[in-house]
Amino acid sequence: MNSGLSRTGRTLLTSFGLGRLRPASGTWGSLPPVALSAGLIMVGLGPCEACGVFGPAWWLYHLLLLGVCAVFCLVCVRWGDAAEAAFGEKDPGSVTADETAGMCLALLFPPVASMASPFASAGLLVSAFVAFRLMDIVKPWPANGLQRIAGGWGILLDDLIAGLYALAAVQIVWRALL
Repeated sequence: MNSGLSRTGRTLLTSFGLGRLRPASGTWGSLPPVALSAGLIMVGLGPCEACGVFGPAWWLYHLLLLGVCAVFCLVCVRWGDAAEAAFGEKDPGSVTADETAGMCLALLFPPVASMASPFASAGLLVSAFVAFRLMDIVKPWPANGLQRIAGGWGILLDDLIAGLYALAAVQIVWRALL
């Protein structure tokens, strides 16, 4: 099938093949940013009181997550039309680059106090993951209408909104708890 979707495009759109896993391909596609965030936190590159709220580790953590978000946004926009042609449907389930991008947003600005222990850090990551998946599934306004937009933007925008809603939910809950 010649849909204009290159091997590179297919690989990136499916978050390196995670979008082909079943069930719940969007859940699988949401995992890479969580793993990246966990890895950064484990090696001391997450936000921490010792490094200062806006210290080098804080900047690196956020720049890497925003970089991953930007790459997967570009992937959706670049190959979105070709993906819909190749998979034969609007916003194909196997395309999870949008979930990867949206999840990055949900992980931004973790409260420094949530990094005080491995247990707290794990709790934050799990709550961000659950909040994002819930928002991605429920698609509160305006996310619910954005899928009508054609091509890659329609694939992407609802997940970015879900990521922002999840970010807000995580911030509210964690800052109230700490």
